[in-house]
Amino acid sequence: MASTEHTVSIDKEATVGAGSQTLMRGLDVLEAIARETMSLPQLADHLELTKSTTHRLASALVERGYLAFTPRAGYRLGPKLLELGALAHIQADLIQIAREHLEALSASTEDTVHLGILEGDYALYLDKRPGRRRITISSQVGDRQPLTSTGLGKALMLDHSPAYWRERFEADQAGGSHPADWDVWVARMHSYVEAGRAFDLEENEDQIRCVAAPVRDAKNSIVGAISVSSAAQYMSDDRMDELSNTVREVANAVSRDIGWIGNQIKK
Repeated sequence: MASTEHTVSIDKEATVGAGSQTLMRGLDVLEAIARETMSLPQLADHLELTKSTTHRLASALVERGYLAFTPRAGYRLGPKLLELGALAHIQADLIQIAREHLEALSASTEDTVHLGILEGDYALYLDKRPGRRRITISSQVGDRQPLTSTGLGKALMLDHSPAYWRERFEADQAGGSHPADWDVWVARMHSYVEAGRAFDLEENEDQIRCVAAPVRDAKNSIVGAISVSSAAQYMSDDRMDELSNTVREVANAVSRDIGWIGNQIKK
């Protein structure tokens, strides 16, 4: 038995090692092509790999959009890298621009403030400014949270179609989100669209409520969201209504800083 377990352990380590080596070789390919367009033979020579191995790596990157291939010209960087570069630029700029606003909002409300964006079908938390209250909120920068149970997620979806809402609702429910009734949830979403902000009514974390509002760019598209979160005892219905204006104003201030005109209402 001990011998079998030892063999399995070695096999796992070998698999992880091989996977890491493949990843590093793939990155070598990207870095080489970033410098100049190369044919397969040129790329293989540059990397000191066989043509078959080089072709396998490059083909996988082409399939995922990280490289593109043009006959007689060779490999070049693909559209996926442009997309990722643009997203990285947006994230870095948004964090820097929003930081002062988030700190002021946290200080004035004494509550935890978050900044997030839509990444795939999740809300990605980019920044967190802790409040002064002795409350533990489990969120962390870099967390990916369900869209349909978080205030940030709902704010990020305000411009999406009800069909998308339903798709995410069913996926999140199947994935273990707090049980919810679709009819109640979608009715609230329609009211959030009208109000230009969204609530989390203890749907993502027990005894935690939040108010969130979207951040828009120069094209009036939602590119992020800001939320204020606190314990339910500090978040009565009346206070959440009062905070709605505050959170919208801060989100609009960040929006104007990134080019939003400020007098558009997107339906």
